[in-house]
Amino acid sequence: MENQSVWLGGLRGPVRLGMIGFTGLALVTFVILIVSQFVSAEPIGMYEMIRPAGRPLAMLMLFSLAGALLFASVYLSDTVGPIEERPSGFFDYISLVASRLAMISIAFVVIVMFYEVVSRYAFNRPTLWANELSLWIASFIFLLAGLYAMQQRSHIRIYVIYDMMPRAFQKTADVISVLLILLFTFTLVWGGFNDAWTRMLRMETFGTAWDPPLPGTVKPAILIIIVLVAVQAVSNLIADWNKAPEHHGHDDIDEHEIETLRRTLEDK
Repeated sequence: MENQSVWLGGLRGPVRLGMIGFTGLALVTFVILIVSQFVSAEPIGMYEMIRPAGRPLAMLMLFSLAGALLFASVYLSDTVGPIEERPSGFFDYISLVASRLAMISIAFVVIVMFYEVVSRYAFNRPTLWANELSLWIASFIFLLAGLYAMQQRSHIRIYVIYDMMPRAFQKTADVISVLLILLFTFTLVWGGFNDAWTRMLRMETFGTAWDPPLPGTVKPAILIIIVLVAVQAVSNLIADWNKAPEHHGHDDIDEHEIETLRRTLEDK
């Protein structure tokens, strides 16, 4: 990724310090939780972690983890990869932060599944929560990835007719596409709001042994993020309005990828 600041500017340093501070606090709290498993009469496990009321240590762990994820996502969004679309719209920075959160979350899924495999097959002690936690995290990864894909203009599109149009017709097609996205968003929110609101208010759970509130969190998140996707689509339309005509030939060459392959071969 490029090292220069994309949007934080002078705030890059303080955000980095916040990321380090919250991460350190989360690690210290995690170590304390591990030690408490052996010395405490009432250790805090994964069941208690999603029911932190009256458990200050669990609340501290969740708070520090949330802070670490937030600051890390903001800090990492301040750089873009060589093949990433640089932010140009009014909503792009929010989507970049969300994308970094999704990227970090993938690592958490890997860690959870690795722990489950080792616990199950090496120690014959499978967990009750690993599968559901990975599903929970993956649900948000999927949703946030959709927002990121919209910001990057990387959703599947068919350009056969679009590339043949003059720029004025391309703009018309873009407007129609955004209007359809807005219509879909409106109908989805209109039809699903009451159900999502009810599930969120009662924090509906999954009905399993660990019983996480998947329906009570994922259902509202679907509506929230689809609204963000629609806002991002409008942002893209405004940012791309004065761009030159687009042409998406299948023979386009990715110079960065070629250079990466060349360096890899030279290193060997």
